[in-house]
Amino acid sequence: MLLNPTIQTEPLAWYCARTKPKHEHIAAANLRKNLNLEVFHPRLRIERATRRGVVRANEPLFPCYIFIHCVMEQSLNEIQRTNGIGTVVHFAHRIPTIADSVIEELKECFAGEETMTVEDRISPGDEVLLADGAFAGMRAFVLRVMPARKRIQVLLDVLGRPTPAEIDESSVVLERNGVAEWVPVLAAPRAGDFAAPG
Repeated sequence: MLLNPTIQTEPLAWYCARTKPKHEHIAAANLRKNLNLEVFHPRLRIERATRRGVVRANEPLFPCYIFIHCVMEQSLNEIQRTNGIGTVVHFAHRIPTIADSVIEELKECFAGEETMTVEDRISPGDEVLLADGAFAGMRAFVLRVMPARKRIQVLLDVLGRPTPAEIDESSVVLERNGVAEWVPVLAAPRAGDFAAPG
């Protein structure tokens, strides 16, 4: 719980709140319903190949974070007591604002609350897991991507020998660290905004 903060005041501004894990949509709904606040939490519709075929799932662009438009001096206590909220993002005893231009740029990309559909991108050098066929369960490295034919060339370890093979792109599972690879750097922090957390 953030105590006695110094808020970088603007009459009405955007702030960032950290939510409990997997509670972004719950926190946003409660802030809208109970406090009548404007909330923005952009989401991606991820399409990835699995052994069961293509699976689609909605994931937050910024896991565990949402943006709140409010007069923080008036709303801080109620926001922190809202179900799904962990804390308002702060640095030491200061709560920085998020520039309107950053939120507007995000909103342009995501058309309000609509999700953006992205697909796992396979690139040379990626490690993949073969999901079906004679080599199902084997790991391989991508050598070449042939998007026009929706096929890739991979390097398999067959009986201890590296063996190139050409396979259908949909028959591999690409392992990635998460959605962060699709997130552009939208804004650098302003000087003085970030002090060491207290």
